[in-house]
Amino acid sequence: MTIKKDLQAVCKELNNLAKKLEKLIPAFEKTEKPRLKPAKTAPQKKAAAPTDTQIVLNYIKRSKKGVDTATLMKKTGFDQKKIWNIIFRATKRGIIQKVGKGLYSGVK
Repeated sequence: MTIKKDLQAVCKELNNLAKKLEKLIPAFEKTEKPRLKPAKTAPQKKAAAPTDTQIVLNYIKRSKKGVDTATLMKKTGFDQKKIWNIIFRATKRGIIQKVGKGLYSGVK
């Protein structure tokens, strides 16, 4: 018989908890939801000016038949050593290829 009394006591406690919960739900619904502050947007970054390497590589990639260092020097205004260094690094990285004596073009 004790199990029966224990179950009745548990049932009574559950009913009491259900009544308390029913009272709390409307109170909870009435409370204001916290207002979130609008997120601050990050300032727009300006487009960075292209690097010297990008300038040279753009000329090389646009050329269909290839371009030589003299032409690159005229178009960019860079000295010969700078052009050679850029070409050397780009060919090592596989960005451009040598298509003839002194002619370079973009890798396809």
